[in-house]
Amino acid sequence: MSDGTFFLHHYEASPYAEKIRAMFGLAHQGWGSVLTSPYPPRPDVDPLAGGYRRIPVAHVGADVFCDTALIATEVAALTGRAELAPTIGDPAAQALAERAEGDVFFAAITSAPPLKLLGKLLASAGPLGTLRFIRDRTGMMKGASTQPPRGAEAGRLFDAFLADLDAHLADRDCLGGDQPGYADFCAYHPIWLAQSVGGAVTLGRYAAVRAWLERMAALGHGERREMSPEQAFAEAGESNPRALPADPGSHEALGSEVTIAPDDYARIGVTGTLVAATGERYILARESERLGTVHVHFPREGYELA
Repeated sequence: MSDGTFFLHHYEASPYAEKIRAMFGLAHQGWGSVLTSPYPPRPDVDPLAGGYRRIPVAHVGADVFCDTALIATEVAALTGRAELAPTIGDPAAQALAERAEGDVFFAAITSAPPLKLLGKLLASAGPLGTLRFIRDRTGMMKGASTQPPRGAEAGRLFDAFLADLDAHLADRDCLGGDQPGYADFCAYHPIWLAQSVGGAVTLGRYAAVRAWLERMAALGHGERREMSPEQAFAEAGESNPRALPADPGSHEALGSEVTIAPDDYARIGVTGTLVAATGERYILARESERLGTVHVHFPREGYELA
Protein backbone atom coordinates (compact mmCIF):
# COMPACT_ATOMS: atom_id res chain seq x y z
CA MET A 1 0.00 0.00 0.00
CA SER A 2 1.09 3.58 -0.59
CA ASP A 3 2.79 5.39 2.27
CA GLY A 4 1.37 8.66 0.95
CA THR A 5 4.59 9.92 -0.61
CA PHE A 6 3.93 12.52 -3.29
CA PHE A 7 6.31 11.71 -6.15
CA LEU A 8 7.21 14.38 -8.70
CA HIS A 9 8.89 13.24 -11.94
CA HIS A 10 10.75 16.26 -13.27
CA TYR A 11 14.04 17.68 -14.51
CA GLU A 12 15.80 20.62 -12.90
CA ALA A 13 15.38 23.08 -15.79
CA SER A 14 11.64 22.40 -16.24
CA PRO A 15 9.71 25.64 -15.63
CA TYR A 16 6.41 23.89 -15.00
CA ALA A 17 8.16 21.63 -12.50
CA GLU A 18 9.50 24.77 -10.80
CA LYS A 19 5.89 25.94 -10.47
CA ILE A 20 5.10 22.83 -8.39
CA ARG A 21 8.43 22.75 -6.52
CA ALA A 22 7.79 26.32 -5.33
CA MET A 23 4.34 25.27 -4.11
CA PHE A 24 6.00 22.63 -1.96
CA GLY A 25 8.23 25.40 -0.64
CA LEU A 26 5.26 27.53 0.42
CA ALA A 27 3.67 24.55 2.18
CA HIS A 28 6.96 23.23 3.69
CA GLN A 29 5.89 19.89 2.26
CA GLY A 30 7.96 16.73 1.93
CA TRP A 31 8.01 15.08 -1.50
CA GLY A 32 9.85 12.46 -3.51
CA SER A 33 11.96 13.81 -6.38
CA VAL A 34 12.45 11.49 -9.36
CA LEU A 35 14.65 13.06 -12.02
CA THR A 36 13.97 12.27 -15.66
CA SER A 37 15.12 13.33 -19.11
CA PRO A 38 14.12 16.69 -20.66
CA TYR A 39 12.91 14.76 -23.73
CA PRO A 40 11.46 11.32 -24.56
CA PRO A 41 11.88 8.44 -24.35
CA ARG A 42 11.33 8.42 -20.58
CA PRO A 43 11.34 4.80 -19.41
CA ASP A 44 11.25 6.07 -15.82
CA VAL A 45 7.90 7.85 -16.39
CA ASP A 46 6.14 6.20 -19.34
CA PRO A 47 5.02 3.01 -17.50
CA LEU A 48 3.12 5.26 -15.09
CA ALA A 49 1.71 7.91 -17.42
CA GLY A 50 1.31 5.86 -20.61
CA GLY A 51 3.49 8.07 -22.80
CA TYR A 52 2.18 11.45 -21.67
CA ARG A 53 4.59 13.92 -23.23
CA ARG A 54 4.73 16.77 -20.74
CA ILE A 55 6.72 17.20 -17.53
CA PRO A 56 6.15 17.17 -14.63
CA VAL A 57 4.12 14.07 -13.85
CA ALA A 58 3.11 13.34 -10.26
CA HIS A 59 1.74 10.32 -8.47
CA VAL A 60 0.66 9.10 -5.08
CA GLY A 61 0.57 5.32 -4.99
CA ALA A 62 -1.24 4.09 -8.10
CA ASP A 63 -2.87 7.44 -8.92
CA VAL A 64 -0.99 9.43 -11.55
CA PHE A 65 -1.63 13.15 -12.17
CA CYS A 66 -0.92 14.95 -15.44
CA ASP A 67 -0.86 18.73 -16.03
CA THR A 68 0.23 21.22 -13.38
CA ALA A 69 -3.28 22.61 -12.90
CA LEU A 70 -4.44 19.20 -11.71
CA ILE A 71 -1.21 18.53 -9.82
CA ALA A 72 -1.77 21.84 -8.01
CA THR A 73 -5.27 20.66 -7.04
CA GLU A 74 -3.71 17.57 -5.49
CA VAL A 75 -1.00 19.59 -3.72
CA ALA A 76 -3.67 21.91 -2.29
CA ALA A 77 -5.59 18.91 -0.93
CA LEU A 78 -2.45 17.22 0.39
CA THR A 79 -1.16 20.30 2.22
CA GLY A 80 -4.45 21.88 3.25
CA ARG A 81 -3.44 25.04 1.37
CA ALA A 82 -6.60 25.92 -0.55
CA GLU A 83 -4.88 28.94 -2.11
CA LEU A 84 -2.76 26.57 -4.23
CA ALA A 85 -5.80 25.19 -6.07
CA PRO A 86 -6.32 26.65 -9.56
CA THR A 87 -9.26 28.84 -8.58
CA ILE A 88 -8.43 32.55 -8.76
CA GLY A 89 -10.92 35.00 -7.28
CA ASP A 90 -9.35 38.22 -8.58
CA PRO A 91 -10.17 38.73 -12.31
CA ALA A 92 -7.03 40.83 -12.86
CA ALA A 93 -4.83 38.14 -11.28
CA GLN A 94 -6.64 35.50 -13.35
CA ALA A 95 -5.91 37.41 -16.55
CA LEU A 96 -2.21 37.74 -15.68
CA ALA A 97 -1.98 34.03 -14.85
CA GLU A 98 -3.56 33.09 -18.18
CA ARG A 99 -1.20 35.37 -20.09
CA ALA A 100 1.78 33.94 -18.19
CA GLU A 101 0.94 30.39 -19.19
CA GLY A 102 0.03 31.35 -22.75
CA ASP A 103 2.11 33.49 -25.10
CA VAL A 104 4.31 34.84 -22.29
CA PHE A 105 5.58 31.36 -21.47
CA PHE A 106 6.70 30.81 -25.06
CA ALA A 107 8.09 34.35 -25.26
CA ALA A 108 10.30 33.56 -22.27
CA ILE A 109 12.14 31.10 -24.52
CA THR A 110 11.91 32.69 -27.95
CA SER A 111 13.01 36.13 -26.71
CA ALA A 112 16.29 34.71 -25.40
CA PRO A 113 19.39 35.53 -27.48
CA PRO A 114 19.95 32.39 -29.60
CA LEU A 115 23.67 32.12 -28.83
CA LYS A 116 23.08 32.36 -25.07
CA LEU A 117 20.36 29.74 -25.29
CA LEU A 118 22.55 27.45 -27.36
CA GLY A 119 25.44 27.90 -24.95
CA LYS A 120 23.20 27.02 -22.00
CA LEU A 121 22.02 23.86 -23.75
CA LEU A 122 25.54 22.79 -24.72
CA ALA A 123 26.81 23.33 -21.18
CA SER A 124 24.03 21.28 -19.61
CA ALA A 125 23.36 18.58 -22.23
CA GLY A 126 26.41 18.38 -24.48
CA PRO A 127 26.31 18.41 -28.30
CA LEU A 128 24.27 15.21 -28.73
CA GLY A 129 21.82 16.12 -25.97
CA THR A 130 21.40 19.59 -27.46
CA LEU A 131 20.64 18.12 -30.88
CA ARG A 132 18.08 15.75 -29.37
CA PHE A 133 16.51 18.55 -27.34
CA ILE A 134 16.11 20.85 -30.37
CA ARG A 135 14.75 18.03 -32.51
CA ASP A 136 12.27 17.08 -29.79
CA ARG A 137 11.00 20.62 -29.18
CA THR A 138 10.60 21.17 -32.92
CA GLY A 139 8.56 17.98 -33.21
CA MET A 140 6.53 18.89 -30.13
CA MET A 141 5.07 21.93 -31.91
CA LYS A 142 4.07 20.08 -35.08
CA GLY A 143 0.30 20.06 -35.34
CA ALA A 144 0.03 22.57 -32.48
CA SER A 145 -3.00 24.81 -32.32
CA THR A 146 -0.79 27.64 -31.04
CA GLN A 147 2.54 28.96 -32.31
CA PRO A 148 5.16 30.80 -30.24
CA PRO A 149 5.89 34.49 -30.84
CA ARG A 150 9.31 35.11 -32.34
CA GLY A 151 12.20 37.56 -32.06
CA ALA A 152 11.32 41.19 -31.43
CA GLU A 153 7.64 40.36 -31.07
CA ALA A 154 8.45 37.92 -28.26
CA GLY A 155 10.58 40.52 -26.49
CA ARG A 156 7.83 43.16 -26.70
CA LEU A 157 5.22 40.70 -25.46
CA PHE A 158 7.34 39.66 -22.49
CA ASP A 159 8.19 43.24 -21.57
CA ALA A 160 4.52 44.28 -21.76
CA PHE A 161 3.67 41.47 -19.38
CA LEU A 162 6.33 42.62 -16.91
CA ALA A 163 4.98 46.18 -17.07
CA ASP A 164 1.42 45.03 -16.38
CA LEU A 165 2.56 42.69 -13.62
CA ASP A 166 4.55 45.50 -12.01
CA ALA A 167 1.52 47.80 -12.07
CA HIS A 168 -0.63 45.07 -10.52
CA LEU A 169 1.91 44.49 -7.74
CA ALA A 170 2.39 48.17 -6.97
CA ASP A 171 -0.05 48.12 -4.03
CA ARG A 172 0.15 44.46 -2.95
CA ASP A 173 2.72 41.80 -2.11
CA CYS A 174 1.22 39.06 -4.29
CA LEU A 175 -1.11 38.82 -7.26
CA GLY A 176 -4.14 38.02 -5.15
CA GLY A 177 -3.31 40.07 -2.07
CA ASP A 178 -0.95 39.51 0.85
CA GLN A 179 -0.08 35.81 0.39
CA PRO A 180 1.03 33.78 -2.66
CA GLY A 181 -1.70 31.83 -4.43
CA TYR A 182 -2.07 29.85 -7.61
CA ALA A 183 -1.82 32.95 -9.84
CA ASP A 184 1.59 33.81 -8.37
CA PHE A 185 3.02 30.43 -9.29
CA CYS A 186 1.64 30.73 -12.83
CA ALA A 187 3.32 34.11 -13.27
CA TYR A 188 6.53 33.11 -11.51
CA HIS A 189 7.74 30.20 -13.59
CA PRO A 190 7.97 31.93 -17.02
CA ILE A 191 10.13 34.68 -15.48
CA TRP A 192 12.23 32.02 -13.73
CA LEU A 193 12.61 30.35 -17.12
CA ALA A 194 13.62 33.57 -18.87
CA GLN A 195 16.30 34.20 -16.28
CA SER A 196 17.56 30.62 -16.26
CA VAL A 197 18.06 30.44 -20.05
CA GLY A 198 20.03 33.66 -20.09
CA GLY A 199 17.34 35.69 -21.76
CA ALA A 200 17.30 39.42 -22.27
CA VAL A 201 14.76 39.94 -19.46
CA THR A 202 15.63 43.06 -17.47
CA LEU A 203 13.84 43.82 -14.23
CA GLY A 204 15.59 47.13 -13.51
CA ARG A 205 12.49 49.18 -14.30
CA TYR A 206 10.14 46.88 -12.42
CA ALA A 207 10.82 47.28 -8.72
CA ALA A 208 7.57 45.65 -7.63
CA VAL A 209 8.19 42.60 -9.83
CA ARG A 210 11.77 42.37 -8.56
CA ALA A 211 10.68 42.36 -4.90
CA TRP A 212 7.90 39.85 -5.60
CA LEU A 213 10.26 37.58 -7.51
CA GLU A 214 12.70 37.56 -4.60
CA ARG A 215 9.90 36.57 -2.23
CA MET A 216 8.81 33.76 -4.56
CA ALA A 217 12.35 32.42 -4.97
CA ALA A 218 12.82 32.51 -1.18
CA LEU A 219 9.98 29.98 -0.76
CA GLY A 220 12.41 27.19 -1.65
CA HIS A 221 11.27 23.70 -2.59
CA GLY A 222 10.05 22.20 0.68
CA GLU A 223 11.52 18.94 1.98
CA ARG A 224 12.83 17.31 -1.16
CA ARG A 225 14.02 13.69 -1.05
CA GLU A 226 15.81 12.20 -4.05
CA MET A 227 14.26 8.88 -5.03
CA SER A 228 14.83 6.40 -7.84
CA PRO A 229 12.37 5.39 -10.55
CA GLU A 230 12.42 1.90 -9.06
CA GLN A 231 11.15 3.28 -5.75
CA ALA A 232 8.39 5.13 -7.55
CA PHE A 233 7.40 2.04 -9.54
CA ALA A 234 7.42 -0.10 -6.40
CA GLU A 235 5.12 2.36 -4.66
CA ALA A 236 2.67 2.29 -7.58
CA GLY A 237 2.88 -1.47 -8.07
CA GLU A 238 2.24 -2.25 -4.41
CA SER A 239 -0.75 0.11 -4.22
CA ASN A 240 -4.33 0.14 -5.41
CA PRO A 241 -5.82 3.28 -6.96
CA ARG A 242 -7.86 5.34 -4.55
CA ALA A 243 -11.64 5.08 -4.68
CA LEU A 244 -13.26 6.70 -7.69
CA PRO A 245 -15.51 9.73 -7.11
CA ALA A 246 -18.91 8.80 -5.71
CA ASP A 247 -20.38 10.32 -8.86
CA PRO A 248 -18.12 9.29 -11.76
CA GLY A 249 -19.97 11.65 -14.06
CA SER A 250 -21.87 10.94 -17.24
CA HIS A 251 -20.08 10.44 -20.52
CA GLU A 252 -20.99 8.27 -23.48
CA ALA A 253 -17.50 6.71 -23.41
CA LEU A 254 -17.51 5.60 -19.75
CA GLY A 255 -16.26 2.02 -19.60
CA SER A 256 -14.75 2.23 -23.10
CA GLU A 257 -11.19 2.52 -24.33
CA VAL A 258 -10.37 6.15 -25.14
CA THR A 259 -7.37 8.35 -25.84
CA ILE A 260 -6.82 11.67 -24.07
CA ALA A 261 -4.36 14.33 -25.29
CA PRO A 262 -3.66 18.04 -24.79
CA ASP A 263 -5.55 20.23 -27.23
CA ASP A 264 -2.79 22.81 -27.87
CA TYR A 265 0.73 21.34 -28.25
CA ALA A 266 2.64 18.16 -27.40
CA ARG A 267 -0.53 16.39 -28.50
CA ILE A 268 0.57 12.87 -27.62
CA GLY A 269 -2.37 10.77 -26.46
CA VAL A 270 -2.64 8.37 -23.52
CA THR A 271 -4.92 5.36 -23.99
CA GLY A 272 -6.90 3.54 -21.32
CA THR A 273 -10.40 2.75 -20.07
CA LEU A 274 -12.42 5.81 -19.10
CA VAL A 275 -13.61 5.16 -15.53
CA ALA A 276 -14.64 8.71 -14.52
CA ALA A 277 -15.49 11.97 -16.26
CA THR A 278 -16.37 14.52 -13.59
CA GLY A 279 -16.76 18.22 -14.14
CA GLU A 280 -13.11 18.66 -13.19
CA ARG A 281 -11.25 15.66 -14.55
CA TYR A 282 -11.00 12.52 -16.65
CA ILE A 283 -9.64 9.33 -15.08
CA LEU A 284 -8.24 6.51 -17.20
CA ALA A 285 -7.56 3.00 -15.91
CA ARG A 286 -4.43 1.44 -17.38
CA GLU A 287 -3.20 -2.12 -16.86
CA SER A 288 0.34 -3.47 -17.05
CA GLU A 289 2.17 -6.54 -15.81
CA ARG A 290 4.72 -4.41 -14.06
CA LEU A 291 2.41 -2.04 -12.17
CA GLY A 292 -1.00 -3.69 -12.23
CA THR A 293 -3.82 -1.13 -12.36
CA VAL A 294 -3.03 2.57 -12.29
CA HIS A 295 -5.44 5.46 -12.64
CA VAL A 296 -4.19 8.38 -14.75
CA HIS A 297 -5.90 11.71 -14.05
CA PHE A 298 -6.23 14.61 -16.52
CA PRO A 299 -8.03 17.94 -16.18
CA ARG A 300 -10.95 18.28 -18.57
CA GLU A 301 -9.99 21.85 -19.45
CA GLY A 302 -7.32 21.90 -22.14
CA TYR A 303 -7.64 18.22 -23.06
CA GLU A 304 -9.60 16.35 -25.70
CA LEU A 305 -10.97 12.81 -25.60
CA ALA A 306 -11.29 10.50 -28.59
